Amino acid sequence: MKRILVTGMHSYLGNSFARFVSQWPEQYEVDFVDLKTDTWKEKDFGFFDSIYHVAGIAHRKETAENANEYFEINRDLSISVAKKAKAEGVKQFIFLSSGSVYGMESGIITKETPLNARTSYGKSKAEAEKELRKLEDKKFRVAILRPLMVYGKNCEGNFQEIIKIVKRSPVFPRVRNQRSLIYIDNLSSFVKMAIDKQLSGIYFPKNAEEVGTCEIAKGVAETLGKKIYMSWMLGGMVYLFRNMSGVMKKAFTNLTYSGTEEFDYSYCVIDTKESIRESV
Repeated sequence: MKRILVTGMHSYLGNSFARFVSQWPEQYEVDFVDLKTDTWKEKDFGFFDSIYHVAGIAHRKETAENANEYFEINRDLSISVAKKAKAEGVKQFIFLSSGSVYGMESGIITKETPLNARTSYGKSKAEAEKELRKLEDKKFRVAILRPLMVYGKNCEGNFQEIIKIVKRSPVFPRVRNQRSLIYIDNLSSFVKMAIDKQLSGIYFPKNAEEVGTCEIAKGVAETLGKKIYMSWMLGGMVYLFRNMSGVMKKAFTNLTYSGTEEFDYSYCVIDTKESIRESV
């Protein structure tokens, strides 16, 4: 029996993981802890084999006023939780980081790509990673996950923006791009594997295949039973004005992982086409 503590009572990723491993009730026991108050400091972490740390701030507009919150929660709180876990004998700490630590809006990311975070979110995750790795030793393993984009039904992020566009418009920009992304159940499956193998180090979980934004839009339209026209003219406008919109930057550019694969994608339990249908 693997006992896992998930940080964040209402976390989409944490609750999705708990639902995923509930398929094997005799093998995995999942509990949650709320980090919004200091009551977590009283919880006995020593009961657990692994901690899946997903609590944090994301998907909100960054301002000068809220910048400190990112570092207080994504960095400082993460380090405090990890230190308590290590002191109480937890064997593994899984930290959900992000591809935002690279600060790239387009391009190919490899294992050699340097970190160059540009947002408070990305910087706070990168600084947390650095301090967490200092805690690692033979008895305390730290696994850092850097997904580029996670999607799934009701998951916040750019995938939902694509669904909104398809629902509202019969026309969609035709662009040629490729994205590395991961479906929520595939991410949960990766975390399960990380726990089973007691992994440590830095990992880049993604679906087995890259996908273009137009492919996603077509899959969404098909699931909704809606006809959609792919327009090269709109695609050209997206290209011209891509620097003016955060959604255009993130959804219509190329951004992929390459040469980061360490596993055979056996953790990908659902293919891209089916995962888009499930997400809608």
